[in-house]
Order: sequence, then C-alpha cells, then structure tokens
Amino acid sequence: MPEPLFASLFDETVRRPLTVSELTESVRKAIEARFSSVWVEGEISNFKAHSSGHWYFTIKDEGAQIRAKCFRSANSRIRFRPKDGLHVRARGRLTVYEVRGEYELIVEALDPVGAGALQLAFEQLRDRLQAEGLFAAELKRPLPFFPGRVGVVTSPTGAAIRDILNVIARRTRTVHVLFSPARVQGDGAGGDIARAIKLLNVHHQRALSEGRTADLVDVLIVGRGGGSTEDLWAFNEEEVARAIRASAIPVISAVGHETDFTIADFVSDRRAATPSAAAELVAAREDQLCETLAQTGQTLSRMMRYKIVNARSRVQQHALSQAFDEVRGRLRDAAATTNAASHRLQMIMNQTVRAAHLRAEALNASLAPAQLRARFTEARVRFDSAYTGCHTAWEKQFAEAKKRLGLAAASLDALSPLAVLQRGYAIAQQEDGQLLRDATTVAPGDNIQVRLAQGKITARVERIEDN
Repeated sequence: MPEPLFASLFDETVRRPLTVSELTESVRKAIEARFSSVWVEGEISNFKAHSSGHWYFTIKDEGAQIRAKCFRSANSRIRFRPKDGLHVRARGRLTVYEVRGEYELIVEALDPVGAGALQLAFEQLRDRLQAEGLFAAELKRPLPFFPGRVGVVTSPTGAAIRDILNVIARRTRTVHVLFSPARVQGDGAGGDIARAIKLLNVHHQRALSEGRTADLVDVLIVGRGGGSTEDLWAFNEEEVARAIRASAIPVISAVGHETDFTIADFVSDRRAATPSAAAELVAAREDQLCETLAQTGQTLSRMMRYKIVNARSRVQQHALSQAFDEVRGRLRDAAATTNAASHRLQMIMNQTVRAAHLRAEALNASLAPAQLRARFTEARVRFDSAYTGCHTAWEKQFAEAKKRLGLAAASLDALSPLAVLQRGYAIAQQEDGQLLRDATTVAPGDNIQVRLAQGKITARVERIEDN
C-alpha cells in the first residue's frame, strides 16, 4: 500500500538533512560509478606543471569546461608535453574534489587530435633543443681521417653490430672495435643508450689521463637497424641527445632509416643512413690509401725533379749574366797588361846587355893588349858588377811587377762575386732577380732567392730588423 502523501512530513529519517561532506561524498561515489572510464575531447587551457610532477589544466569547448588533473605516474607515459591551445582527446575517470565541491577529470591517457603523439613529442623536443643551440653547425666535429679504435653502441643481439663488424673486417685490418651493448627499443632504452655513451667516454678519458694512446676511442657509432617510429623512439629521447652532445668523442648516428630523421641525427656530428654506411665512413680501404700514397709520392718526385731542373737553369743563366762577363773581361785585361810589362822588361834587359857588350868590344879594340887586359879585367869587373846590379834590378823590378800583379789579381778576386761566395757570403735577390741591398724593400711573407757558392735556395722573409 502506498505511503500517504503527507507521511514524509512526519518521518524523522527522511526529514534529517545531509551534511555537505555527506552529500559531496555521495555525489562523488555516484559520479565515479557512472563515469569510471570516459573519453573527453576539447582544447587545453591554463596548463601548469607542478613541481611535484603532476599536471593541472582545463579542457574546454565552446560551451563548457572541466578541470583536469594528470598525476606524475600517468604523465610519465605520455610522449608529448601538453600546452595551451592544443586540441586533445583525454581518457580518464570523473571524480569530485570534495574540498571545493567541484568535479574533475583524472586523466590517464592523452592524445593530440590531428597529429600523432610521437610526432608532436618529436617536434617539441626538436624545437627546444634547436633553440638551445644543440644542433649548431659549429658544434659539429670532423671525423678522424684514419681512426684506430671505434666505439659502437647498439644492441648485442641485433643485425646492426654484425653489419658493422662485417664491413670493418672486410675493409681494413687496422681498425679495432670497442663494443658497449645497450637496449635500443622499449621502455628504458634511451637511458641504456645514454649510459653506454657515457661509459665509452669514461674509458676514453681514463686512457687519455694515463697516457695509453692505444686505448683511446677515436669515434663512436650509435644506432640500430630500421623499424617503426615506436621502435626507433629511444633515439628521439632527450637523454640520448644530451649524452651525444656531451660526448668528448665524435659521434656518428647510424639509425637504419634513410628517409626519416631522429633527434640523434640532428645532434650527432655525422649522420649515416645505416649502420653499414657508418662502418664504411670509419674504415677506409687500405689498398685505396696505399694507392693514394703511391700517387702522391710520384707526384712529389716529379715536382722535385722539376724544381731541380728549374733551379739549375736559373744558375746557368746567372753564370752567363753580364756581371760574370765583366769579371772575366777584367781578369783578361789584367793578364794582358802583366804579360806586356814582362815583355818590355825583358827587352830592356837584352838591350842593356848588348849595349854593354858593344862598349866592351870598342874599348878592347882601342887599348893595348896589356892595358886591354888590365882594362878588360877592370871592365869585366865593372861589367860583372853592372850585370849583377842590372840582374838584381831586373829581379827587383820583376818582383815588384809580380807583387803588383798579385795585388791586382787579389783586387780582382776580391771584386769577383764568386770569391765572395766562397768565403761564406751569399747574394740575395728578389723573385724578379733584382739584388737586395735594403731590408725595407721586402716584407714579411715575401719569397727571396739566395745564391751560395754551391747552389741556390728559396727562402721566405719571417721578420725584418733595422740596424
């Protein structure tokens, strides 16, 4: 039988009022039971990341809004970072914040609308690291031309390490590999890769400090084979990017995807399309290097022969120049003058002797035999004395002439540039052949020609000093 209409007016249990807390709790339980899992789509506003790691924001559309909260345990699984104005689809459960009596959405999953979460996370991290300057071209380091030891960071069970070892073994016998295994896929793979890079750097720094040059790591290869965006995501993590940039060793990113890029590709010193391509970069063919060295040696030998022939030709040209002709002419003139003087001296001596003989014969004919003998004897004595004096004078004149000739020859020898060169001096000339008499006519960096007693050298001016 139904209750009378006014029975509730006299029922104390119905008439008892609820407290606000009781009512709010009842509403919360009812909402949580009804909306334990719900998808909500709208625009994010008032986004705030708390120091505790929780996210607080509002999801709204044209007609309404709802407060939302995403705890740190949940947002650690979200690949991108929300921002105001971003249109999202959120999955979570409704509850009531009893202190304020407001209902809110506890977000457990969040996806951007119109763009994939991974793509958005990639673009956000790329733009942020680029703004910090981690992709700057001036930070890129050149790879060593002929590395002796290569560090490799990849999975120990993947195809990448086998490809790298096969290429290096096939192309060279001088490159050694130091392998630091790491997971390259799944949760925590980014941290594994970063730790492997740091481990190789620690090994390198320790070897450097201890002077063990043979143990130094010249270049790192960090990568894996191809896969989907999710498979390659470890190479898009910030921790990996910062480990690559902080590496003291040049890094080659070798993630097996030729068309797409990862953050590791942007931040590394060199990008290779595949792990095999990275191995080819660090392992040059030894036969090619030997052939290049042989060709370079032949080219150098030809250039040296050309230089020698050219220098010999210039020496011959200088030897036939007018200056050397003038010296030879002066020597010939001096020799001719000396010969003429010696000839005149000999003629004068012969004339003097003949005249003395003629006078002696005339006196011998005009004198008596006894007187002749006496006078002849006296004349013979005078003659001998005169002859001796004449001979002595001749020898003295000849010695003086020889002395003058020696002095003239010494003067001429002193004037000869060849004699000056034999004493250790040199003739300096500009590149056009002009003699250098003043240091101010050249400048540092100019080339000059220096002629020595034997040969000729080309020198460059480093410094000019005033006397």
